[in-house]
Amino acid sequence: MLGAALVLTPAAHAEDTATFDLDGYLNSVREEYGLPALAAAVVKAGEVVAAAAVGTRVRGREIPVTLDDRFHIGSNTKAMTATLAGMLVDEGKLRWDSRIGDVLGDDIKGMSASLADATLEQLLSHSSGIPDDNEEILKLYFSADAFEENLTDLRLHAIEAWKAHEIAVPQGSPFQYANFGYLIAGAMIEKAGGMPWEQMMYERIFVPLGMASAGLGPQATYGLIDAPVGHRIEPDGSATPMTWGPAADVPQVMAPAGNAHMSILDNAKWAAWNAGRGARAPALLSPETLRRIQSVHVQTPVRPNPPPGTPGTGAYGLGWGIVEFDWAGKPLLTHNGSNSMNLARILIDPEQDFTIVVTTNYSGAAADAATGRVMERLYVNYAR
Repeated sequence: MLGAALVLTPAAHAEDTATFDLDGYLNSVREEYGLPALAAAVVKAGEVVAAAAVGTRVRGREIPVTLDDRFHIGSNTKAMTATLAGMLVDEGKLRWDSRIGDVLGDDIKGMSASLADATLEQLLSHSSGIPDDNEEILKLYFSADAFEENLTDLRLHAIEAWKAHEIAVPQGSPFQYANFGYLIAGAMIEKAGGMPWEQMMYERIFVPLGMASAGLGPQATYGLIDAPVGHRIEPDGSATPMTWGPAADVPQVMAPAGNAHMSILDNAKWAAWNAGRGARAPALLSPETLRRIQSVHVQTPVRPNPPPGTPGTGAYGLGWGIVEFDWAGKPLLTHNGSNSMNLARILIDPEQDFTIVVTTNYSGAAADAATGRVMERLYVNYAR
């Protein structure tokens, strides 16, 4: 039986957290690491027990953020793409072992045999053999066709341009963090679902979960500073606010790999729904399908100093990392997301129906260290 819908109103803190000043703590971390804005929320059993957003929408200006402000979540969008795939699997429109060639072969003729044989599950677990973003793939994202075609067609054109490549799983771990794999998975979802990935995100995730602030692309409305804008770190260490337009986010063609934004409270709704293991309304997926998405599919190799937004070690499911943190003592669901101008973290402890989300409109080492520190502190404070 399904549980009640999410109740995202502040709840009384447990006795050991009653005096914890989350606003003050986040402000101290924000100032220490030089971040413009920082937000976090903690949810237990579907109910927010702590939430705060501090700082400014633009570094160097006094435009205070609020709990309703939209933050970019980058590659944390990948779990949403995997969820859309799971919906289509539940409906019999896709299978986890659906091959690229089976789904897209009528649209893209002459794919290499190895590319055509790669499965949806492999794409979503970064284990298909498709490589990390390289110069050739980056050129596909930034194609001039973006001014000529709809996004569904752009994704097919990108795959068409890359179709002759043979792919091979590397020795040892098959894991290679491949945004292009998620672009292909997005095209498969569009083909099977009969509508653009972007439309499915709104109709099948944002609206059912009541995520009214959620959207795609740069988080600020064009022409307005109504959200914490991302900041590009320049070679000299200075930061440039990136307000709107193409430079403020990843190319839209690669949206299934990571271009969603939302308030910290709507981010918490998404996280809490996942923490409920499919027993919490709305019934987006069967519990069995959600369990498969959140289960280990591949072990990841250790990556020294990985870029913010990419996993460093542990294991990977479908859009989720499974990582054991020293301060938690057990594997937890997690992911980082960054478009190189913002950074978001999500952490889920399904055993406790507990989750943390942390976001900032900054990037790089400072943002990575600050958000990691907040995540640890909040887990230690609230998960015990």
